[in-house]
Amino acid sequence: MPVQLYRKDKMDEIPAVVHIDGSCRVQTVNSHINERFYNLLIAVKAMSGIPVVLNTSFNVKGQPIVNSPQQALDCFQSTEIDCLVMDDYLLEK
Repeated sequence: MPVQLYRKDKMDEIPAVVHIDGSCRVQTVNSHINERFYNLLIAVKAMSGIPVVLNTSFNVKGQPIVNSPQQALDCFQSTEIDCLVMDDYLLEK
């Protein structure tokens, strides 16, 4: 269930994550549970000042959501997506 965003000062900084009613679906990351993703957020914060990554579905309009590495590669190759990260690999066009 969405939660109300209490940091209203952040709504203008991260509008893509805020629903029209001011709520958002916050997920937090703990370095002890997922150190790799936590470190990604630290790197994002160092570059942008904002330790937020927007999670969205990986699919193209009219197609099912990507559900395997092969489907991810197929989608990447058939679209204008610039880069794809899977595990330790970064693919760029």
